[in-house]
Amino acid sequence: MSLHTAKAALNQYLAFRLGAELFALDVAQVREILDFTTITKVPRSPAFMRGVINVRGSVVPVVDLSVKFDTAPTEKTLDTRIVVMEIVQEDQMAVVGALADAVHSVIEIDPARIEATPSVGRQCRTDFIKGIGKLDEQFIIILDVDRIFSADELAEAHPALNRSPEIDGQRAA
Repeated sequence: MSLHTAKAALNQYLAFRLGAELFALDVAQVREILDFTTITKVPRSPAFMRGVINVRGSVVPVVDLSVKFDTAPTEKTLDTRIVVMEIVQEDQMAVVGALADAVHSVIEIDPARIEATPSVGRQCRTDFIKGIGKLDEQFIIILDVDRIFSADELAEAHPALNRSPEIDGQRAA
């Protein structure tokens, strides 16, 4: 891979819509994009967790970022997609699907056109936003998917990260 190609890859993002807003995340963290499918609800799961899906034999939790961001839940439409992404937290990787109202495309944003997240006070947590990008005079909120969920929320949504060596009171062999 040439230096130019490597540099371009650093500025590539998957653009998607949640409600009226455009968001983006680093393409390196996107595994695949799926059409909306049946989601199995998991009892007593957090409100932002819609349930789980089967992706080639693996159970993948599906979260609703709109709910996590305190807006209206994502409604199923012809454009609704599940963005399967890799989240790294505390040296562990989890595969999580996120609902999107629509997925637009892979875009390149010049780092010079990305501004720091504006300060909105202590009450509003914005550490999961890498910056605000500008593309054709439109703002795009660039997410840091590794910081959207706390370690506890991720463990709740992704059972594989919540396993202990004991199962039903017995030590695992």
